Amino acid sequence: MDAQIKSAIRIEEGAPAGMARFYVEATVRSLIRGPAGSPALVTYVADVPVDARGKPPKLKKMRVLLLARQVAGKPGALQLLAPHAQIPWSQPVDTQLRAILGELTAAGAPPRITGIRSAFHVPGTVKGEGETQIFVQTETGNPVSFSILRRPGEIARWSVALGEIVDEAAGPPKPGTLLWYRLACALPPQLPERAIDPGDPANAAQAREDYRVVRDGLGPCERRHPAIQVSSRPR
Repeated sequence: MDAQIKSAIRIEEGAPAGMARFYVEATVRSLIRGPAGSPALVTYVADVPVDARGKPPKLKKMRVLLLARQVAGKPGALQLLAPHAQIPWSQPVDTQLRAILGELTAAGAPPRITGIRSAFHVPGTVKGEGETQIFVQTETGNPVSFSILRRPGEIARWSVALGEIVDEAAGPPKPGTLLWYRLACALPPQLPERAIDPGDPANAAQAREDYRVVRDGLGPCERRHPAIQVSSRPR
């Protein structure tokens, strides 16, 4: 939802440390995604960060993007989906948010990641050559996997596949896409020991190293857009 804040009344109790809590009234500019129709005026409670002096930003007249659900039985009342689901509007953020929401509703959208299922390394015929495959657990059960290829004298190359067939030419996900957020924000920092084939210690060690290649390649989770927390299933 694209909205402009009409008024913001500070609530003196209940805010986490370093935050200020407000009861906000906002005028709806447009509904980006959600059930058909929306009241012209919505209300919600938002926590916003304060500066070093304990002062919150000026909210009145601020244009914001809201990721929220309707409160049952209370027309116009919203509940934000996450602590940072009130996002100051800018054109780049608006464009990226719309793209992510579009991916959520598209056929074949990347599923939520719930863990690592298994991982194994197969050495090649010459020293320094080999391939590691890592299979990811998902909320829907749809397959997601990584392939990490090593060749002598070359940097390890990795790719992600959303399906049974691994496409080595696919490469890593583009940062800022739904798939990137799903992976960067949900994969564990290290390969779980239970997921590693323990048959050969050297192969197990290589699988761990290759998983670090994937994690380093994805980079840290920058959860700026709570759109990634929105289920692709209709509410």
